[in-house]
Amino acid sequence: MTSSQPVVLLDVDGTLVDSNYLHVDAWLRAFADAGITLDAWRVHGAIGMGSTQLVDELAGDDADRVREAVTEGHASYYAEDADRLRAFDGARELVRELAARGARPVLATSASPDELERLRSVLDLEQELHAVTSAEDVEAAKPEPDLVQVALEAAGAEPDDAVFVGDSVWDVKAAKRAGVPSVGVRSGGVGADELRSAGAMAVYDDVAALLADLDASPLGRRPVRG
Repeated sequence: MTSSQPVVLLDVDGTLVDSNYLHVDAWLRAFADAGITLDAWRVHGAIGMGSTQLVDELAGDDADRVREAVTEGHASYYAEDADRLRAFDGARELVRELAARGARPVLATSASPDELERLRSVLDLEQELHAVTSAEDVEAAKPEPDLVQVALEAAGAEPDDAVFVGDSVWDVKAAKRAGVPSVGVRSGGVGADELRSAGAMAVYDDVAALLADLDASPLGRRPVRG
């Protein structure tokens, strides 16, 4: 049985919380500890993937050797910077407005359980959220569609009932593979052209801009069905 209410699936890192560049720094340091020097722009381009996919993408032939150490190193360095996490302007307001309009906001993130706990604390939106899914809930993280599909199941919704909001090409590709239309935001550092080329139906600078244009956006144009 599907919900009569539209569902908005929301990425967190780079979309609702300003965290992407903290992730880049943590990954760079973790790879360096494992003897792999990377350019920051390459790491940034992989942000939004699940941790395993990211390490495999960036480490190449060394992936099996360094995967565990790099993943653990990233988690440690990222935790050190947890006090620098902040919700983007408009993030809480957007989620609250969506809930007030009868939509079901669902967090759909590739974050690990520990990272997700910090992000949820920063957002402070527990009462407005219908469901939360993370990398722990699936075997394959973004850009595979599994996380989006699990989020739909948690909301009791079909792909046509939902819109995904994310900041990376991996978010957009995962949504597309799951049959869910997506809206991109540039706050994670990815350009509008890249997001549109990946399949985003609309792109905004950030969630504050999306909120300001909510009625005309793909989110506002999806009616609540009674």
